[in-house]
Amino acid sequence: MLRLSSYFVRTLREDPADAEVASHKLLVRAGYIRRAAPGIYTWLPLGLRMLRKVEQVVREEMDTIADELLFPALLPREPYELTNRWTEYGDNLFRLKDRKGADMLLGPTHEEMFTLTVKDLFSSYKDLPQSIYQIQTKYRDEARPRAGLLRGREFVMKDSYSFDVNDEGLDASYEAHRRVYQRIFDRLGLEYVICRATSGAMGGSRSEEFLHPTPIGEDTFVRSPGGYAANAEAVTTVAPAALSEEEIAKLPASHVEDTPGASSIAALTDFSNENFPRESGAWTRYEMLKHLVYLVTNPDGSQEPLVIAIPGDREVDEKRLEAALAPAEAVPFSDDDFEKYPALKKGYIGPDGLGEEAATGIRYLVDPRVVPGTVWVAGAGEKDRHVYGLVYGRDFVADGTIEAAEVKAGDPSPDGSGPLELARGIEIGHIFQLGRKYAEALGLKVLDENGKQATVTMGSYGIGVSRALAAVAEGNHDEKGLCWPAQLAPADVHLVATGKDAAVFEAAEKLGQELEAKGLTVIFDDRPKVSPGVKFKDAELIGVPTIVVVGRGLADGVVEVKNRATGEAENVPLAEAAELVATRK
Repeated sequence: MLRLSSYFVRTLREDPADAEVASHKLLVRAGYIRRAAPGIYTWLPLGLRMLRKVEQVVREEMDTIADELLFPALLPREPYELTNRWTEYGDNLFRLKDRKGADMLLGPTHEEMFTLTVKDLFSSYKDLPQSIYQIQTKYRDEARPRAGLLRGREFVMKDSYSFDVNDEGLDASYEAHRRVYQRIFDRLGLEYVICRATSGAMGGSRSEEFLHPTPIGEDTFVRSPGGYAANAEAVTTVAPAALSEEEIAKLPASHVEDTPGASSIAALTDFSNENFPRESGAWTRYEMLKHLVYLVTNPDGSQEPLVIAIPGDREVDEKRLEAALAPAEAVPFSDDDFEKYPALKKGYIGPDGLGEEAATGIRYLVDPRVVPGTVWVAGAGEKDRHVYGLVYGRDFVADGTIEAAEVKAGDPSPDGSGPLELARGIEIGHIFQLGRKYAEALGLKVLDENGKQATVTMGSYGIGVSRALAAVAEGNHDEKGLCWPAQLAPADVHLVATGKDAAVFEAAEKLGQELEAKGLTVIFDDRPKVSPGVKFKDAELIGVPTIVVVGRGLADGVVEVKNRATGEAENVPLAEAAELVATRK
């Protein structure tokens, strides 16, 4: 039994000052984790018991399709140089030097090491397919670690990789991992939505996230009545049909108008309706083409301006922009930046002169809804003037399109399955088809059936083990504390002895032994000088599924058995308590 009189656990009555979400507050207060530094936590004995249970579920399922190994967390620079991720990871990478001056890093992810290990050990198509995995601590220097275990700088992750000789093999490995992930999250009791996703710095083609829906999630995702689901970063915009050259030629010519004081989309829309009313209907913000300027920093440190045009009723979604430009980073132009580019008139920027082949040489990208034949109002490039009737494909063109505008509820689903609704979620798993990016960079080839060198194709599959535990906590608590599901709880029974009578503690001790004899794990609150109220509060805070109280009812030969999650309690004969609890587990 885990005896609270000697077990290494201390509960807290107050929420930690830096805690923002329920899982963070309760895991600290209940004695599962302890903050060591921002985004870095010590696993206390109760928390470690639960972490190991999550790992056990992951291992049992992963062992059906892959073999486990373990790489070091401290890694050399050279493999990451070969894939350019020493640079691409930017400030998120923990870099250090050894005593000889060699560059090292703390592993944020291990594609390079997995690839090089397979390259070192296998050389023929007969050796493939292979799938290998590890459960290990990762390190990422998050700029803003928050929410306890949900976004830390040190975290436990399961990462696995598949190696196949052809794309058909990769498809099979990917689907095998997808099924295993579903079984893992089902066993953990975590609701999840499988969403289309971007690959980001990982690279590759097919990519899906397993998101746990919760209002406190950092990821926005969309879903439709017909079953479409995607991370907001991966949603593709449904564009209107483009007009032909003949149709475009029939459109009225554009014209410049004075628009004093109309430097914002709202002001321009109001001004247009007041001064240029039209029979076809009121002017809308959508028609006002909004031009936003960013300073883009490339992985090599070089910088360049970028102008993005989106419909005026939208804002730029910074995460979508980040995904579209990765591994480059972008920040909005400052006043100082505008002074360096006098051709860009803040508040009145239009497409004139923009483009890599145009006079300014400034890269110009537009929203996918800006297609040939669409008509817009945009800045004329000079203060208090705008161009009306500006037609894309006739009056202006761009260097390309970019998926950067926010997705809104009610937008059409890309697959035609109905209007989109928005929700929030926590990413608990992510699977990628990496393809040959890392194999090519690191020279992973095998001899194929014809005796020729063939580049291996890879898949990458991650589960946030420590994050999954926090996600379970987010979905299993009430105002009193945690309410763990039976399969993950640190113990099966929280046995509480109340009062000062020695007979109560003796009866509780005997009952604890009976419970253990039936295969149950028991936390025994045997603290002799702690009040019943404090013991009850601790039991509710810690969150073990069944609470058994031995106290005043002992005089009548009964103990209280309480379901932590529902609050339902009943008095049962002491002699029958162990059997009753065991049958209900």
